[in-house]
Formats: sequence, structure tokens, C-alpha cells
Amino acid sequence: MQPFSFRVIKTAGHARAGIFYTPHGPVLTPTFMPVGTLGTVKGVAPDQLAHTGAQMILGNTYHLHLQPGEEIVQHCGGLHRFMNWSGPILTDSGGFQVFSLSSLRQITDEGVTFQSPRNGDLIHFTPEKSIQIQNALGADVIMAFDECPPYPASYDEVKNAVNRTTQWLKRCINAHARSDQALFGIVQGGVYPELRRLSAQQITEYDLPGYAIGGVSVGEPSELIHDIVKTVAPYLPQDKPRYLMGVGTYREMALAISAGVDLFDCVIPTRLARHGAVLVRGERWNLKNRAFQRDERPLDSTCPCYTCQHFSRAYLSHLFRSRELLGYTLLSIHNLTELMGFTLGLRQGIINGNFAEKLPEVLKGR
Repeated sequence: MQPFSFRVIKTAGHARAGIFYTPHGPVLTPTFMPVGTLGTVKGVAPDQLAHTGAQMILGNTYHLHLQPGEEIVQHCGGLHRFMNWSGPILTDSGGFQVFSLSSLRQITDEGVTFQSPRNGDLIHFTPEKSIQIQNALGADVIMAFDECPPYPASYDEVKNAVNRTTQWLKRCINAHARSDQALFGIVQGGVYPELRRLSAQQITEYDLPGYAIGGVSVGEPSELIHDIVKTVAPYLPQDKPRYLMGVGTYREMALAISAGVDLFDCVIPTRLARHGAVLVRGERWNLKNRAFQRDERPLDSTCPCYTCQHFSRAYLSHLFRSRELLGYTLLSIHNLTELMGFTLGLRQGIINGNFAEKLPEVLKGR
């Protein structure tokens, strides 16, 4: 049996419920993947994370390269053993840092030179270097090194990024040395439909285990995300998982699922938790509000998470106001459970045949 495969169980229009098989277990799709930048989902232990319903998590190649270094992770048995996570892991390529560290980098056809935000040292990333690091980290899914253009960017700038992304993919494929890791290609093209179609056609010429839609959530209006997904999805293979990078809001995920996307990731649930915000049935609440100080109810009486089963809104408000670390953990557990439940609910709607009826209600007011 191949170490990676994808099976569609049921469809509802373009939406699909599937199973992505990996060496560290199956992933039921569509699903949200928590971000563990430095080998940890901030504030949440692995067993707590598993209880949120998380199936697959992310690590960041660039940041793990800086600290502790891929050699140490490899010496300690790879990223799964290093962070004690038994489920599937995906590592990004470092390509997003080409975008996010724009003031600290220089791009050429050969690769990207970064100035380390830690000590100012110059770091040179190439497609080969990115794959070498990811091979050492040992995640189940690794991402091709790409150029993610900002928004706004001119047509010519984005076209150059598309061509460079394709050329870099060829080099990534040649550098990839492990059959137990699935290399995903990334579609770029900014907000230009013809460039998105061109990129999708170029990237899918290579028979890869999966494909990602990159270059979204980089400053463009949210409505353009759906336009991009609708443009790209029909050009991606039906029998491979589709991953929308950096998106984790309710509306955008629901619309992307309706267009046929399977995987999502975002830092939103833990980042919101660190600012005292919680997600409750599609709404965002601020626990700093005075109304929560005497409220003895759980955040959500229907939520199965550890936080809602054991603690009141008043206690959680107290923890956050007191800057107690437990507060960040408990809020993160709830927010992660909320997003896992959201995508699982849409998956169940596809299987049950009522996805079309659920979607308008999901989108209402979000």
C-alpha cells in the first residue's frame, strides 16, 4: 500500500468528505489543522491537543531551523518524537517568510537570503535547503518552496512569482529524498485569475500526493479569497487533497469547503486566546468585558471541551485579567475544539446529505 492516498467518501456539489491516509494515521477531511510553529501548539500539551479533535498539526521549517535546528530534531528522533505527537504533521517550506519578512530578505532565482530576526545573521534558503531541512524534521507532509507575492502586487510581479514557484518546485522534487514524506506543490497567482489557472496547470503537471492554494490572507479583501479558491479548485486533481494555506475563519473555511477544499490551517484559535477572545458558535467574545465577571455558566453548555466541562466564564475572565498562564491554555483548548467541531460538522453535513441546507445558516452573520 502506498504511504499516502486520498479517498473521497461522499460529495455535495463540489464539497467533499474524504480520508487522507498518512504513515501516522488517517485524517478525516475537511478539517482544520492547528499551527505549532516551533514544535508546539502554544500553551497546549499534546494530550490536550488530541482531545480537541485535532488530527494533523503544522510545524514551521524556517523557525525550527533557527531554533533548535533540524540537526537536533533529527538527533532526537524526528519531529513526532521530539514533540511527542503521534498523529500526522505537516511542515511549511519557509516560503511564507519570503512574504512576512519582506524587510529582511532578498529574492533571486537561486533562492532567498534572510536576515535572522534573532541575531541579524544572514541565512540563505533555496528549494534544496528547504527540502533538506524538512527531510531532517521528518513530517508526514512537506511543502515545496515557493514565492508568495504580497497584496497588492502588479501583474508582472505576480507572474514572475508564479514562474519562479514552478521552477523551484522542480528543484524541490529533485532534492526530495524520503518516500515516507508527501511533497505538496503550491499554486500561486495572486488575485489574477489567469495567473492562478496558469500556476495550477503548471504545478499539477507533476504527479504529487497533494496540492495547496497559497498566497491568500496576505492583505487582500476576504471576498477575494473565495474568488481565488473557486478559480483554482477545478484545476486541482479530484483524487488528491487540497489545502488552503493560512485560512481559519468560519466564513472563508465554509465557502472553501463548498468549493472542494479539504485542509486548512491558521494561528487564529491560539492567538485569540492569548488576547482573551473566545469563539462560541461562530461569535467572538471578549472575556475582558465586565459582563463575564460574575457569569457562572460555561462558555458553551453544548461544547465537549475540557474548559467548558469544568470552568465558568467568571473563572476564565478572572484568569485572563490576572494574566494567569492557565487562562491561555484553557481558552486555547476551547477555541481549538470549536474550530475542530465546526469543520467536523460540515463534514457530517456532506455525509448526511444536508450540507446545502447547513451552509446558508453557517454563513449567516459571519
